[in-house]
Amino acid sequence: MRLLVTRPMTDRATRAIAAEFDATFRDNTPLTEAGAAAAMRDFDAVMPTLGDAFSAGAFAGPLRCRLLVNFGAGFNHIDIEAARAAGIAVTNTPDVVTDATADIAVTLMLMTLRRASEGERMLRGGQWTGWNPTQLLGSEMSGRTLGVVGMGRIGQAIARRCHLGFGMRVVFFNRSPVADPGVPARQIADLDAMLEAADVAVIAVPGGAATRGLIGAAQLRALGPAGVLVNIARGDVVDEDALIRALVQGGIAGAGLDVYAREPHVPQALLDAPNATLLPHLGTATDETRTRMGLRALENLRAFAAGRALPDRVA
Repeated sequence: MRLLVTRPMTDRATRAIAAEFDATFRDNTPLTEAGAAAAMRDFDAVMPTLGDAFSAGAFAGPLRCRLLVNFGAGFNHIDIEAARAAGIAVTNTPDVVTDATADIAVTLMLMTLRRASEGERMLRGGQWTGWNPTQLLGSEMSGRTLGVVGMGRIGQAIARRCHLGFGMRVVFFNRSPVADPGVPARQIADLDAMLEAADVAVIAVPGGAATRGLIGAAQLRALGPAGVLVNIARGDVVDEDALIRALVQGGIAGAGLDVYAREPHVPQALLDAPNATLLPHLGTATDETRTRMGLRALENLRAFAAGRALPDRVA
């Protein structure tokens, strides 16, 4: 079975995959729609990831491929309906990304509340003149109210860290009832009402059409001028223009972002905003997690090759 892996893997994952499959590994350039179509014509299975354009047009014509074994929990770069219509199964890599992604959410919360990015820019720019009792005064995270948008595995892992580690109260919005969020938490059925109750709101919903633009101008107003927004989900869940206006005009106190609406493009206005903490999509960027992701994808490949049920099938 011929396999195309669209990006480089960690050494351990590369060795494991190459030991079992006739695998071709590409460089770190995302596949265009035409490239995705060519890959599905030439290979039995493809391991795509974020940025690869497996949109509807890529599935036109006769295709050799029968499995897209996605590297990542999120798969909104794949047109699921088009894949299903073409008879191509799709899997992802859930669970293994939870802890690393939750850790980066807490990192962004702390950096934004304590104005760490501003301080580092000041220091590196040679503008620090010494300790000052009123310099870069931020806000404490301990004892504040966390609002989680999307109380799935990652949302619950963030809530655990914040409640148990920082004594934060937890409120959350979720499209369906959550019987056991893992920590004391109050589910609020209305998104805007939940944001009004939060000091720091963290977005942890899946990407895709159902959540695109979920956080817009009205939601940022609900969060308010003392609120902080953190996004570790997908960039297009937030109306980026509305977010920029809220940051520049004082509509919210700050934002911590690991994802962007048109990656890798980041608007200059975001780059210029002093109250925005910006990371280059580091959510799962540990050697351990990226290796586990590759090995989880390999489990699905093994099942496919053996004719067994796919453990992480999403389509």
